[in-house]
Amino acid sequence: MGTAVGGGKAVPRYVQIADEIVQQIRAGVLGAGDMVPSESELVDRYGVSGGTIRKAMVEVRASGLVETRHGKGSIVKARPPVRHRSSDRFRRTHRQEGRAAYLAESAQSGAEAKVSVLFIGPMEAPEGIAGRLGVEAGTQVLARRRLYFRNGTPVETASSYLPWDVVKDIPELFAENPGGGGIYARLEEHGHVFAEFVETLQARPASKAETSELALSPGAPVVHLVRDAVTEAGRVVEVCDTLMAADQFVFEYRIPARD
Repeated sequence: MGTAVGGGKAVPRYVQIADEIVQQIRAGVLGAGDMVPSESELVDRYGVSGGTIRKAMVEVRASGLVETRHGKGSIVKARPPVRHRSSDRFRRTHRQEGRAAYLAESAQSGAEAKVSVLFIGPMEAPEGIAGRLGVEAGTQVLARRRLYFRNGTPVETASSYLPWDVVKDIPELFAENPGGGGIYARLEEHGHVFAEFVETLQARPASKAETSELALSPGAPVVHLVRDAVTEAGRVVEVCDTLMAADQFVFEYRIPARD
């Protein structure tokens, strides 16, 4: 049977199965780090087709309680998502204490964070990035590309682009580890004091390449975030192009209710 009747309304069988799996997770029957039964096991258990189970698992993943890893299946998440507080994450006190934003947020959520540097070096500024930096497309900039992990799972990629005239005399920005507080701390030490950070976000399905890089399920949602770091002089000294696994982050914004 494909549906069941409850309260006069037909409930698809895959929804019933998804609800049962979610309840097992919330009740602790499936604990943190446990594997959700495989598709074949669920087919045998519920006596339905593989297509019904696949639809049910789409619903389970949408709950945010599991993560799917290529070649391994679905695993119950060990910890809640990192809370991404726009009003707090770039406080100067974090940099002065030697804490970069992602590491500080991960620590607050009780997660184990790791950053892997994929590339550091000169490159020609892409057109969209160049416009934000106020330079001509193709102008040489410094690019820094990183892959962020949370509890061993890749959750975010970030590519920073910085004007060459700003970075050429700051050797730490060419190092894998720029030191406590990250690149923003080094920039402020050299006189580029920040006034604000301007972020734009867009949610969309992951591309095939992004799915592979972040170990996501095909078509999983991601958040594309682009940030301009603006100094007190009004100059954008960094553009950070970031892609985040949507189920790994909660975004929180504080908006003043005044002129």
